[in-house]
Amino acid sequence: MEKYESKQQQINHPAALIFPIISRMDFLTPAMKDKVEEWDATPDSCSFKVKGMKVALRIEEKVENKHVKIVADEGGIPIDFSFWIQLKEVAEHDTRIRMVLHAELNMMMKMMIGSKLEQGVDKMADMLATLPYQMM
Repeated sequence: MEKYESKQQQINHPAALIFPIISRMDFLTPAMKDKVEEWDATPDSCSFKVKGMKVALRIEEKVENKHVKIVADEGGIPIDFSFWIQLKEVAEHDTRIRMVLHAELNMMMKMMIGSKLEQGVDKMADMLATLPYQMM
């Protein structure tokens, strides 16, 4: 299984403010609905299309103020993957966020999309770091 890790991003809020938002798929609707097609979300799952490919995700594990583990769900792309949204509070208003993607890719897929996956996890971490948490 290949591992793609984002750069660590800083959020100027406590983990207790960030975690409730990143641990509910439906709370990401304002940030995602204009970036993907056919966005649909419940508290624990979501589905959408990117460049015509359907992606279905569900939350498999949550550890309060620490991490959320998201996995591929039925009906989405046929690649075995999971990703973690990790939080580390280093001070009261200084939480670091990082995304880690684990994907089962054959050599051809790794060569074709490996660098795009690396860029994708960085973009997702950037997006999560810039959400207006105090407004949600």
